[in-house]
Amino acid sequence: MKTRPTGVIPPITTPFGRDGEIDFKLVAPQMEWMIGAGVHGVAAGGSTGEGHTLDHEEYRELMAATVEAARGRIPVIAGIIVDSTRDAIRRGKLVRDMNIAALQVTPVHYLFKPDDEAMVAHFRSMADETGMPIIIYNVVPWSYLSPSLLTRIMNEVPLVIGVKQSAGDLKLFADLMMMAPDRLIYSAVDALMYPSYVLGAHGSIAAILTAAPHASVELWDAVKAGNHAHALDLHKKLLTLWNALIADNLPACTRHAQALQGLAKTYPRAPMPEASIAQQAAIRGALERLGALGDRHVEAAE
Repeated sequence: MKTRPTGVIPPITTPFGRDGEIDFKLVAPQMEWMIGAGVHGVAAGGSTGEGHTLDHEEYRELMAATVEAARGRIPVIAGIIVDSTRDAIRRGKLVRDMNIAALQVTPVHYLFKPDDEAMVAHFRSMADETGMPIIIYNVVPWSYLSPSLLTRIMNEVPLVIGVKQSAGDLKLFADLMMMAPDRLIYSAVDALMYPSYVLGAHGSIAAILTAAPHASVELWDAVKAGNHAHALDLHKKLLTLWNALIADNLPACTRHAQALQGLAKTYPRAPMPEASIAQQAAIRGALERLGALGDRHVEAAE
């Protein structure tokens, strides 16, 4: 593995136009905004990026555009959200010739949950066929993997290098940190980044980072510096923003937060609705509390 991605790693939004087609020229401005905020990497094609809506051609082209925009300055993680081992392997092979640091892969999520043996086999096959590092994106409620199963997969499949622990349960995150201390454990507990970092998270990959990258990096740096008073203040403001974002149309709300800070307006892919008027007002208010609507942030997006 070329790098071990750690720190604040926002999952970028995919720049869909009103017609649902990807506007690839908007990938680079978002990348520059993120790098200007000091992020330590990005993920593309994840749930914030509506990766589950991408066909294979779009997927490869989006990853290529993201890698090109990064220009080796920060690592790029490629999200894979599909429902079969075959398709997951195919997507991994589509990007293994690129400068991709790791694949971020969900368990299968449509209705049927594999048993533990099948789940281990799923990730083993992916590793064997792609030869790429894998981060398990543990997010699917009815296919949620326990800390013990996650640890087993990482122990039995060396290319599974870490876990993005989601779904809001900080205890399961803490259990996993204790059970797999030598692996990369990322927090996607958006509401609780501050305690995640205090517990020793190696980084974060979560929508809140995408909506407010400057404050998110500031929070990471504050915890690393031991400035817990400042970190707690940032936590409260970021929690207010998260409460404004969290909904079934979270990616659309995240896009709106980005647009308020100077990025070009983009759209969720149908049938996801745009942020409602009430959501827009709440997002604006939370960003104002964070100080994220000043000139510094707009200039970073230009």
